Amino acid sequence: MLAVERRNIILQKVSDEGKVVVAELSKEFDVSEETIRRDLEKLEEDGHVTRSYGGAVVNEKNSIDLPFNVRWKANATGKQKIGELVSSEIDDGDHIFLDASTTSVFIAKGIKQKKRLTVITNSVENIIELSDVQDMDIISTGGKLKPGSMSLLGKAAFDCVNSYNADKLFMSCKGIDMEKGITDGNDDSASIKKIMIESAEKIYLVVDSTKFGRVAFSQICEIGRVDVVVTDVKPDHEWLALFERNGIRCLYPED
Repeated sequence: MLAVERRNIILQKVSDEGKVVVAELSKEFDVSEETIRRDLEKLEEDGHVTRSYGGAVVNEKNSIDLPFNVRWKANATGKQKIGELVSSEIDDGDHIFLDASTTSVFIAKGIKQKKRLTVITNSVENIIELSDVQDMDIISTGGKLKPGSMSLLGKAAFDCVNSYNADKLFMSCKGIDMEKGITDGNDDSASIKKIMIESAEKIYLVVDSTKFGRVAFSQICEIGRVDVVVTDVKPDHEWLALFERNGIRCLYPED
C-alpha cells in the first residue's frame, strides 16, 4: 500500500472516530509505529489532525477540507438516504443549484431520470456524474479548481452563480449549530453558498446527522434562512422544535 493511500484511510478513521492510536494503526497496516508517526506528522502538517500522546485526534478547528475521496466515504449510507429524499423534492423542469459537497453527488445520482432539469454547479464531480444524461442542461460555474476538493471557486464562479436565478438550492455544510448557525470550513466555500442562497427561491440544507452541533470556521447563514432541512436520522426534539419555530420543514427517513 502506498503511503498516501494509508494516510487517506487514517484520515477516514480519525474523521469517523475522532481519534486514532499509533499502536492500533501499526498492527492494522502491518507497519512500524515509527511509520505511523510519520504519517500522523504529515497529516498534522496538512492541518487535518492534532497529534496527542500515543496517537492523534481530529482537528476540531475544521478550517481545512479533507480530501474529496475521504469525505465521500464518510457516512455514505446517510448521504444516500438524503439523496433519495431530495429526489422527490425536485420536479421536472426545475432550475437548481447543487453545491460542491459530497452529499450533492448523491443527489446528482438520484435525479438522472428527471426531465428538462437545469443544474448549475461548482462541483467537478457533479458535472462528471451528470455528463451522460441527455434531457438535462448542466451549467458549470467555471472558476479556480481548489486542489483536493473537486470544487470551483473564486470570482469567475461567484459571477456565474450571481447571473442566474434558480428555483431551488441544495447545499451542505460542515456544521449546524443552534447558536452559530450554518458554517463551512473556509471563506471561499461559504461565500459561494451565500451567493447561491441569494439567487435561489427555495433553500434546502442537506446535512447528515454527524454535522449537528458542530461549528466550522466561516458562517454561511443563520438557521432561519433555510426553508427545508433534509437529513438521514430524525433529529432530537430540541432540533425539531427549533425548526418548527423558524418555519423550517424537516425531512428524514421514517424507518
